[in-house]
Amino acid sequence: MNQNQNSLKEFQEVIHYRFQNRNLLRQALIHSSYAHEKHMHKLADNERLEFLGDAVLEIVCSDFLFRNYPQMPEGDLTKLRASIVCEPTLALCTKDIDLGKYLYLGKGEDMTGGRERKSILSDAMEAVIGAIYLDGGFANAKEFVLKFILTDIEHKQLFYDSKTILQEIVQADGKEDLVYHLIKEEGPDHNKLFVVEAYLGDQMIGQGEGRTKKAAEQEAAYYGILKLKKNGSI
Repeated sequence: MNQNQNSLKEFQEVIHYRFQNRNLLRQALIHSSYAHEKHMHKLADNERLEFLGDAVLEIVCSDFLFRNYPQMPEGDLTKLRASIVCEPTLALCTKDIDLGKYLYLGKGEDMTGGRERKSILSDAMEAVIGAIYLDGGFANAKEFVLKFILTDIEHKQLFYDSKTILQEIVQADGKEDLVYHLIKEEGPDHNKLFVVEAYLGDQMIGQGEGRTKKAAEQEAAYYGILKLKKNGSI
């Protein structure tokens, strides 16, 4: 068994799903940079599977929230669903299965941190959902989503709403000002990376990164809240 087959076998054990058609899993893990570098067919990467997986994820998530939050109005359900299926949250979910480790990336993408890039990770997560749906049907795809995405909803909502929540915490305390400092901006216009630090007074309480300044601020606020909770400040 070669290294690629070993890697696919290991990943199936991690996600507790065995593919009948292992080629579907392999395709779900192929980033466009790898397909381009290897001169593969233009539809050989995971983008079509991502398109399918996105739709499966949305219906599973909608069904779950509808059934588990019977008193929640439509507008709040929509907001809660958005907090779960957004790029940063999906990227966070991939850490539990170490998805970045198993991706097929072009050398350039790999060398510049592609295995940690939220956009690549979230897209691959949706592609894996699409691959499981094609391979084993809706029930298996739903089981994967329930196991690895629709867990700890309150924590994910905090992650999504962190900037607003931190601002409310700071205003209630009223002692120090909350400010965000952009400390790094790099990459071409179509693929920027922003790094931001959140300060409460003169104390740095959290750092975040994202493809937009707002996304980086959200992540910095999230880690800021976790730090304040850990220190007993809130």
